[in-house]
Amino acid sequence: QLQLVESGGGLVQPGGSLRLSCAASGFTLDAYSIGWFRQAPGKEREGISCISSRDGNTYYADSVKGRFTVSRDNAKNTVYLQMNSLRPEDTAVYYCAAYPHNSCSSYESTFDSWGPGTQVTVSS
Repeated sequence: QLQLVESGGGLVQPGGSLRLSCAASGFTLDAYSIGWFRQAPGKEREGISCISSRDGNTYYADSVKGRFTVSRDNAKNTVYLQMNSLRPEDTAVYYCAAYPHNSCSSYESTFDSWGPGTQVTVSS
């Protein structure tokens, strides 16, 4: 059974950093492109980053470009989202999602499998 689990969320001060992990089980992650999404209170879920399966192409939304970095460690079956220079507006539940194609997407409907999410709160 294909499962994704996010970890690494928490409370951080503005300007701080967090690294989120998306660990996969039940399938080999290197055959899947992985997207990162977030949903803030009262807002729709938005796609913020993606890394493709084979060639490692990446995508970043304008809101996180230059601050967030996505990477993958296929040996550990894990994808990471390094988040630097965090802002209060980055506060949200962060989700990773997977689909079995070698291309990135920022659309929820593209992705087949989702993790339960991890809360990130940026506040002083």
